[in-house]
Amino acid sequence: MTTPAHDAELVRTATGHLLSDTVKLEAPEAAEPSQLPGWTRAHVLTHLARNADALVNVLAGEPMYASAEARDSDIEKGADRPLDALVEDVRASASRLESAFAALGDDDWNRTVTLRNGVTDLASSVPFRRWIEVELHHVDLGIGYTLEDLPGTFVDRELTNMARRFAEHPEVPVAIELRAEDGRSWRTGAAEAGPEGPFVVAGSPVALVGWLTGRTNGSGLSARGPLPALPAL
Repeated sequence: MTTPAHDAELVRTATGHLLSDTVKLEAPEAAEPSQLPGWTRAHVLTHLARNADALVNVLAGEPMYASAEARDSDIEKGADRPLDALVEDVRASASRLESAFAALGDDDWNRTVTLRNGVTDLASSVPFRRWIEVELHHVDLGIGYTLEDLPGTFVDRELTNMARRFAEHPEVPVAIELRAEDGRSWRTGAAEAGPEGPFVVAGSPVALVGWLTGRTNGSGLSARGPLPALPAL
């Protein structure tokens, strides 16, 4: 069983790895394209910083962002800064979030909190949500950290998380069975399969996570036909 305190420690470790990689960048490289369409590395770093502050807001019972427009505007404005300012922003905001985690007691973790778009969850889910942000956006920076470098425990949990996220999703009208090479399987998409059974997508857990999170087009996976289109995250 995982605990939010343990997840908070995983966030701290992952953030340290990301920051260690960013110091290897040359200043002009911050303005170069990331692996996310339309975003530079500076956009990704700014988003990570603002996401940390937004989660501090969530834990304090405040709106995650003032508005969707304000969120996007803050990222655009922040992306114009030099590399050292971007890295320091990620570091400082991560420290604020770490302090917010440390201040929570057992009862606090059991509170219901409100995230973006009215989504609610327990406060105990927030450290894992942040871990997802740090790990995947580390990959998105395109600075040598790839999907294959993701910790195995993270891959397993994110695979389960994404299968749950797309289960009975209105934009995924087909029943899907995700099959990992080690024999594990997950069901997602529509609740009811057609006469041919669920659409089976097979491959390594890493390849499955890459597809489910929109980081790949399904490379490394096998299926009986074209992979279903998945909603953007």
